[in-house]
Amino acid sequence: MYRISVEQHFDAAHFLRGYQGKCEALHGHRFRAVVKVKASRLNDIGIACDFVELKRYLGDILSRFDHTCLNDVPPFDKINPSSENIASTIYNELQTRLAGVPVSLSCVEVWESPQSGVAYSPD
Repeated sequence: MYRISVEQHFDAAHFLRGYQGKCEALHGHRFRAVVKVKASRLNDIGIACDFVELKRYLGDILSRFDHTCLNDVPPFDKINPSSENIASTIYNELQTRLAGVPVSLSCVEVWESPQSGVAYSPD
């Protein structure tokens, strides 16, 4: 089994509705998103998954979030833009884009600081 990872970052502001503490106020992060996929075989030229393609898919998703107030961007205009919800949103959108690519999505990690992050997979 091959495990492939790519990561990118985006800068955004957010606030957590209903949170009792500092995070209820508008604040910003340099979010780091890490995508992990797995593949059981290599293609004809010895590649399990093209890093360039995987980065492009992730970049397309993250470009909607970069330099925004996440609370104004769907689906976070309806749900809290917590790291957990950001990770599951990226996962679900990436799952759709990876249809037809011979890999399976393992998890999406979202880090809001070097010390605080979450990993999401549906199982």
